[in-house]
Amino acid sequence: MQVLSVTPEIFPLIKTGGLADVTGALPIALAAKGVTMRTLIPGFPQVMGAFKKKKAVYQYPLLQGGKASVHAVQIAGLDLFVLDAPHLYDRPGGPYGNAAGADWPDNWRRFAALSQVGGDIAGGAISGYQPDLVHAHDWQSAMTLAYMRYGKAVGVPSLITVHNLAFQGQFGAGIFGELGLPAVAMALDGVEYYGGVGFLKAGLQAAWAITTVSPTYAQEIRSPEFGMGLDGLINMRSSDLYGIVNGIDTDIWNPETDKHLVSAYSAQTLKARLPNRAVVEDRFSLERDDSPIVCVISRLTWQKGMDILAAVVDGVVATGARLAILGSGDAGLEGALLAAAARHRGRIGVVVGYDEGLSHTMQGGCDAIVIPSRFEPCGLTQLYGLRYGCVPVVARTGGLADTIIDANEAAISAGVATGFQFAPNNGGAMLHAIRRLVDAHSNPAVWEQIQRQGMKADVSWDKSADKYVELYRLLLSKRVA
Repeated sequence: MQVLSVTPEIFPLIKTGGLADVTGALPIALAAKGVTMRTLIPGFPQVMGAFKKKKAVYQYPLLQGGKASVHAVQIAGLDLFVLDAPHLYDRPGGPYGNAAGADWPDNWRRFAALSQVGGDIAGGAISGYQPDLVHAHDWQSAMTLAYMRYGKAVGVPSLITVHNLAFQGQFGAGIFGELGLPAVAMALDGVEYYGGVGFLKAGLQAAWAITTVSPTYAQEIRSPEFGMGLDGLINMRSSDLYGIVNGIDTDIWNPETDKHLVSAYSAQTLKARLPNRAVVEDRFSLERDDSPIVCVISRLTWQKGMDILAAVVDGVVATGARLAILGSGDAGLEGALLAAAARHRGRIGVVVGYDEGLSHTMQGGCDAIVIPSRFEPCGLTQLYGLRYGCVPVVARTGGLADTIIDANEAAISAGVATGFQFAPNNGGAMLHAIRRLVDAHSNPAVWEQIQRQGMKADVSWDKSADKYVELYRLLLSKRVA
């Protein structure tokens, strides 16, 4: 089976969040199951710099304002089509905006181009390559399915995975004339969305199937609270909606082999985590004692519940726990957490920014990780936490609810607890969960049982990849029918 994946990010080449981890790991997991996935990605500087030999398999004299070409390359075990369009992607800053954090004003053009090329490849543009199915990710590649619907690839099965419904790619109606789509596409059942053009909406409308990255999130987005204005459309497509929880790359995230750790360990050698804990204490200027270190590895945003944490951070310290926070985002939240660190020197440490190596060290050295998200389509940090014996403390929402078993009395007695859950959007509930964590941590037998049970959890891509293969086959059977 040949599957074309279209995505704006893929690990290890270009990453701003969990999307890249998913699109980088899924092809490798599928390969073991007889599925060959090739991934189309934009030629950002980080991507173009990763390969020297360029082999153009398709060229565009004019693509959204300039010349472009598609190159077939293999990098880090991944089969890629790279869209080299310097006028769209060769820029400083991040993939979506400049160094100051402002979005590029022509993002609609940049990702319409990616999607147009995806649609062309699906329609057989590249000699010798014809995908059986197309898998798009998030709003940046969602229009691929619209180009397929109104082009040569109308009969090719497709699905879209929604990693976060909050990001939709909404633009004014004035761009429609430059998309290269027929006039009939500017309709309610096409790309039109509240009088403008909705990239994600167009993909949800055109896809043969829709997946989210956890079963609970698939149900949550059918409600007005989580549907972000698209719940009506999603309910209309509910028979084509599937929730498949993400996995993680267990080769990269492996405490027995992780080179970012000063001390490797396993579920049988948990005491070997202690040198990693000392590294965390030094890096975050924390006092050295036996109290649990609770970490935060997150974007500092409203969605992630960081304002809830900031509001009760003094209470967290009062429980006896220490806090190590790594992240960046909203300037006000950064300031509030830095101020808390200044008030509680030795009990709270903050590093503003993102550091992949440090995030591994924190998972390997901290006792717990708190994730107070208001909504969380899947979440990966709690899966890393399970793998590393860094016990997750999570809001009961989305994929967090699906992947963590609360350490209530019954679950502890049964030996199945893997973390702590609390009601979302509730600072008091989070504090209560952290108090329960501190109590459990004071009992080494209970604490190690929770750690080991979490480390036993299958957080790999294996089961999830099976579900994707099953869905791919279902869609292919509809094509034959």
